Amino acid sequence: MLQAARQTWLRRDPQAQSETVSEVLLGEPLDLLAEQGEWAQVQLIADGYQGWIQSECIQSAVLGDWQTVTALRGHIYQAPSVAAPVLGRLSQGARVILSGERTEEDARVWERLAWPGGWIQRCVFRSLPPTLAELGVEFVGTPYRWGGRSAWGIDCSGLMQVLHAAYGLQLPRDSGDQRRALAQVETPRAGDLAFFPGHVGLMLDAKRMLNSTSYHMAVQIDTLGEEGGEYGRLLARDLLGFGRPDWRRT
Repeated sequence: MLQAARQTWLRRDPQAQSETVSEVLLGEPLDLLAEQGEWAQVQLIADGYQGWIQSECIQSAVLGDWQTVTALRGHIYQAPSVAAPVLGRLSQGARVILSGERTEEDARVWERLAWPGGWIQRCVFRSLPPTLAELGVEFVGTPYRWGGRSAWGIDCSGLMQVLHAAYGLQLPRDSGDQRRALAQVETPRAGDLAFFPGHVGLMLDAKRMLNSTSYHMAVQIDTLGEEGGEYGRLLARDLLGFGRPDWRRT
């Protein structure tokens, strides 16, 4: 098995100008399917998604006590100081290995990384909110990014997948597959997913929906129907239905 050496974009074809189809997070397990020049075709273990990344972004799996980042975002620093050079970015769901070395600087607790190297603040391993919906609201204002799966930029189905994965619940990558994976319901309640052609959102109650949309180019909360203005009317018009995970946490 291999793993992602850094956070990178998964592309449809082996070229930098190719369409982005998803995002690979730091330390994410993957399989190698083929190689072409400086590019590698890979399959993500978690959801089976396939695409191309640059070969320098993959490496052999490292053995160790893996820790999963639970903060929305963060940085890896060269030294235990916020003034130190930044070596890389972290996103919720990224995986790292701690060395066991810890220090404090200005009341900040720092952990040295055995992999991929550098230092991170201990707060990136915060406790998650008690409900999936509460975690989702923390993403409000995150930029919309086609193919994105992180708080640096995320798309609609990526947001649903990342939110559920934080609680150990695996959803398919695309909204159509997500809809087929869930039990369909007539009347929505908090925690259900609302589906539209090429779009999906998380219901916060019977009317309000959290979604990452290119209409606003950001994650925000919208209201279905007349109360939601022009976009709310578009959502109500295009609504395909609601899905309810049997394992939903609300």
